[in-house]
Amino acid sequence: MNIETLARFPDMHIDTAQGITGYREAGASHLRTLPVVLLHGIGSGAASWVRQLDALGATRRVLAWDAPGYGVSTRVANESPVAADYAHALSAWLDALGVNRCVLVGHSLGAIIAGSFAAHAPERVAGLLLISPAAGYGAASKQVRESKRDARLKMLDELGAQGLARERSANMVSQYADDTAREWVRWNMARIVPEGYAQATHLLANADLAADIARFDGRIAVAVAADDAITPPAACAPIAQAAHVGLQVIPRAGHAGYVESPAVYTALIDSFCQGIECHIKDGVPQ
Repeated sequence: MNIETLARFPDMHIDTAQGITGYREAGASHLRTLPVVLLHGIGSGAASWVRQLDALGATRRVLAWDAPGYGVSTRVANESPVAADYAHALSAWLDALGVNRCVLVGHSLGAIIAGSFAAHAPERVAGLLLISPAAGYGAASKQVRESKRDARLKMLDELGAQGLARERSANMVSQYADDTAREWVRWNMARIVPEGYAQATHLLANADLAADIARFDGRIAVAVAADDAITPPAACAPIAQAAHVGLQVIPRAGHAGYVESPAVYTALIDSFCQGIECHIKDGVPQ
C-alpha cells in the first residue's frame, strides 16, 4: 500500500440530490479529454483505484466514487435495492460534479451499476468498460437468488468487515500478486461499512447485467483476468455476448487485477478512452 500516493488523492465528498457521495479525483484541469469514472466492486472502495488515478490523471479527469453505503456515501433508500437505485445515485453525483458525459468503468459489482446507468442514460455514456463484471442473479430462480444473498449476509454477520478482509481477500488476487497488492486488497476490504455491504448484497441478488447491457447501444468492452476466481472468464462470456463484443482475457491476474497489475489495467482503460476519442475526432458515429 502506497500511503504517499493515496495522500495525493484524499477523500472528498459532495452533497447531491441523493445525499452525500464520497470520492477521490485526479486531473480536474484536463478539459479536452473525456473524463473517466471508476466504479468499485462489493468488497472495495474508491481508494482501490489510486494507481489508476495517479497514471490516468496525467491526461484526463478521473473520478472514483465510494458507492452508496461505502465510506461516507449515503445509503440508497431501498433496503433490497435494484441496480437503478444505484444508477440514480450515480447520476446525482455526476450532476453535482458537472460531468455531463464520461467513459464509465465498472469493476465486478460496479459493472452492474455502470450497466444500469448506461441503460437509463445512454446519452451520458461515451463508452462502457466492464472489468470482471458480476452478472447478478436477477435472472435466476427465487431460490437461487435468496440462497446467494443469504449466504453472503451470513458471512458478513459472522465475520464482520475485518474478518471478511482476513478470510476473503486472498481470493481476490492471483498467485502472481505480490505482498503489496495483497495488503492493498485487504486494507480496502476491511474498510467496508456493513450496512452498505448488506445492501450491495441485495443488489447483487436482484440485478441482471446482461439485460441492461442489451438495452445500451453504445461502445462497450468487456475484460476479465485469466486467473479470476470470483468472476472467471466462463462467467463473463455471457456478458460479452450480450454486448456483442469479444471478451478480452488478461493473463497473470485475478479478480482485483487492476490492483495487482495496475499498469496493464491502466493501459486497458487508456486505450479504450483513446479509441472513443479517435471516433469522436473523426466524426464517426458511436
